[in-house]
Amino acid sequence: MIDAAPTGTGHGQDTEQTMKRYEQLVELLATDIRNGRLSPGTRLPSIRTITAQHGLSASTAFKAYYRLEEKGLVRARPRSGYYVTASAMQQLAAPALGAAPGKASSAPARVAPRLDISELVFAVLGAAQDPGIVPLGSAFPAPELFPLQRLGKSLARVARQLHGPDTVASLPQGHLALRQQIALRYLGMGMAQSAQELVVTNGALEALNLCLTAVAQPGDLIAIESPGFYASLQALERLKMKALEIPVHPQDGLDLAALDQALKRHPVKACWFMTSFQNPLGASLSLEKKQALVALLASHEVPLIEDDVYGELYFGSRCPLPAKAFDRKGLVMHCSSFSKTLAPAYRVGWVAPGRFGAQIERLKLMTTLSASLPAQLALADYLQHGGYDKHLRKLRHALESQLSSLLAAIARHFPPGVRVSRPLGSYFVWVEFAQGFDTLALHQAALEHNISVAPGPVFSARRHFRHCLRLNYGHPWSERFEAAMQTLGRLARQQSPYAAVAPRI
Repeated sequence: MIDAAPTGTGHGQDTEQTMKRYEQLVELLATDIRNGRLSPGTRLPSIRTITAQHGLSASTAFKAYYRLEEKGLVRARPRSGYYVTASAMQQLAAPALGAAPGKASSAPARVAPRLDISELVFAVLGAAQDPGIVPLGSAFPAPELFPLQRLGKSLARVARQLHGPDTVASLPQGHLALRQQIALRYLGMGMAQSAQELVVTNGALEALNLCLTAVAQPGDLIAIESPGFYASLQALERLKMKALEIPVHPQDGLDLAALDQALKRHPVKACWFMTSFQNPLGASLSLEKKQALVALLASHEVPLIEDDVYGELYFGSRCPLPAKAFDRKGLVMHCSSFSKTLAPAYRVGWVAPGRFGAQIERLKLMTTLSASLPAQLALADYLQHGGYDKHLRKLRHALESQLSSLLAAIARHFPPGVRVSRPLGSYFVWVEFAQGFDTLALHQAALEHNISVAPGPVFSARRHFRHCLRLNYGHPWSERFEAAMQTLGRLARQQSPYAAVAPRI
C-alpha cells in the first residue's frame, strides 16, 4: 500500500505529493520485478486495481506504468494491459551478490601488511585512459552524459566578470558563491550545513587527503573498507600509514559488528568509508546503520572521513542522507565533488569538515592554496541558472537504463554461477566468479582485445578478491559494449573452472 498523502491546500503541494506517490509505486513494482516476485510475462494489475489497492488517481497509476515502460521493465499490449518484459529475466539470470544464505557476514577486520599497491593500480587502470579501449574498467562515466556546452557558457560569462580583488579574496576556503550553492544542496537533502564552514578543494580526492592528513600521522592505523576504493590505499601508502580492513557486505554495506570489534582491539586513528553506493560494490548503509555508525565512532572519539561522491546518483525517489546528517560532535568530515555528476575536468570538490575545519584550511593553504577560481564561479553560475536538478534526473535515468543493459549482457554472455551486485545508484557493478578464477589474467587477456576491466586485487590492501572484478556501466550502451561483454564472457569461459562449460543459448 502506498503511503496515504496528507491533504494539501495549494496546487503546487498537490502536484508534489502526487509525484511522490507515483515514484513510490514505481519503486514498489520495480523491486517486485527485480526480486522475481513479478516474473517475465506476468500481467501487471489493471489501472483500476492499482488505484483501488493504493488509493491513487488513474493519472498517477498511468505515470508509474509509463515510467516502468521507459525503464524497459514492462511493455503495454493493446487492449490487454502491461506485462513484465523478457529483458527483466535477463537482469535476474545472474544471481545477486549476498542473496544466498551464508553470505551475510564476511571475514573479521584485519591489519594489512606494509602497503604496496600503487604500482599494481597504475599498471591495471592506466589502460582505461586509451580512447581505443572499451572502458569497462574506467572510474568515470561517459563525457557525453554531462552538459559540457552549457557549462562552457557559464565559464565564458564568469571569466568576463572576474576582477582583480576577486581572484584572491576567497583563498583558501573557496568562493562564497559556490559554497552557498553547495549549502543549498545540503538543505535540499534535508540537512543544514553552513556555507561558512565549507572548504572547496581540487576534487574530492584532495578533500579526502586533506582530511586524512589533518587527523593522522605516519604509522597511524586507519580503518578502510574491504573491498574498497583503491585511492584510499594509495593515500595510506604515500603517507606511510597502516590499513585496517573492515569487510563490506555487497547488499548491507559496511560490517558494523566487525568495526565494533576492531575499535575495541586496535588503536584506530580514523576511518575512511563510503556509506552510499560504495566503490566498488555499490552497497549502501541504511539510515539506521549510518546513525549507528556515527554513534559507534563518537563513543570512541574516532573521526570519520566520509567519501560521498556518488550520493546524488541514486535511482530511488530521494537522495540518501549521508552519515554526516547524524553527526553531533563534529567528528564526520563529509567529502564530495562535481566530478562524478557534472564536470569531471573542472576538478572541484569540497569538504564539510566538522571540528577539523581550521586544520584543513591550513593544510589547503600550505599545499595547493586554492581550487581554480574560474571553475568555481562557472559551477556556481550553472548551479544557480543551468538546471542542475534536471540534468541529474536525466543522468540517473541514463545510468539506470545502462545498468539494465549491463546486467542483461552478463546474463547472456558470462559463465553460469557468476554473482553480481545490484546497486541502487552510481555506475559500478561487482562481479564474483568461482573461487580460483583469476581476474588479473582476465584483465591481461581482455587488454589484448582492447577491453579494460578493474580486477579485484586493486581494491584490497592484501590483494584479495582475485576472483572478482568491477565493471563500469557509465557509458551509453552500444554494439561496441555488447561485443566487448561477449568477448569477456568467452575469455572467462576459457579459464578453469569454466573451460568445460558449454555456452548458454
